Amino acid sequence: MNLSVTFIFGFLSTAAAFSVHPLNEQRLTTTFLLARRPFITGNWKLNPSTRNEAVQLASDIAKSVPKKSNCDVALFVPFPFIDAVKNVVGDKISIGAEMVTPEMEGAFTGGISPPMLKSIGVQWVIIGHSERRTIYKESNDYINAQCRSVIEQGMSIVLCVGETFSEFEKNLANEICKIQIKKGLAGISENDMSRVCIAYQPIWAIGTGEVATPEIAQNMHATCREVLSDMYGPDTASKTKILYGGSVGPDSVDGLLSKPDIDGALVGGASLSAESFSRIINFVPTKKKNIVKRVFLNIYRRVFARAH
Repeated sequence: MNLSVTFIFGFLSTAAAFSVHPLNEQRLTTTFLLARRPFITGNWKLNPSTRNEAVQLASDIAKSVPKKSNCDVALFVPFPFIDAVKNVVGDKISIGAEMVTPEMEGAFTGGISPPMLKSIGVQWVIIGHSERRTIYKESNDYINAQCRSVIEQGMSIVLCVGETFSEFEKNLANEICKIQIKKGLAGISENDMSRVCIAYQPIWAIGTGEVATPEIAQNMHATCREVLSDMYGPDTASKTKILYGGSVGPDSVDGLLSKPDIDGALVGGASLSAESFSRIINFVPTKKKNIVKRVFLNIYRRVFARAH
């Protein structure tokens, strides 16, 4: 019996990837089973209106994070509020910026450089958000420059990728995400991938109230992980967190995070309500737990049968 258990954990720690395919839609990696901790993030965008409102909202959200939370939490807030929000949440929540200028210094009026953000304790930066790509016309090359600049400063990034509704209808979602990941991470080494998080956000679901079904989101997250595997190998791919972003709310979070390749959420509007965001932070991933349990039981049964 002890030999069998030892063999199981040895198998899990050395195998590059272990997959289960109920209905060919759900896959688990060994690293997910052992290490990938959920990551819930809130993106405030151009909200709220005042510093006092930001401090109150951050304070209320911080109170909702339990001491023994089952996930890590981060808030991405407007530049004027970063310092005040960071002070009020303490070490319960990481604080990030919503964008960055890739240049380190110089004649770039209105720019915010990575060293500036690092100097005030910023740990994370969102890069390539759909609104930055569409409204502000940020190109893949510009997004890549942002990624490399932030990584060089020792901070972490959430690289956003996703397709428009037209691209989704034409079955181009996979190709769009592949291109955006490959171009966005160009020049990022395997060693630096520990500071990279991917956020899949279908543009047609941003701020519309529409949410990709858990099955659609899972398939796209699996595609993103395959791209990472091609670029960096299966071990790094299995360690990299991939979040879903697109009108995530209290009613949809449990279903989304029940999927094996969905490691968290990039939350927009719902992060502006402490009550809604608290429910998301305290999601209930019951189905994922059942999958993990089933995988371990299947491995144990096979190994035990061989040993006897």
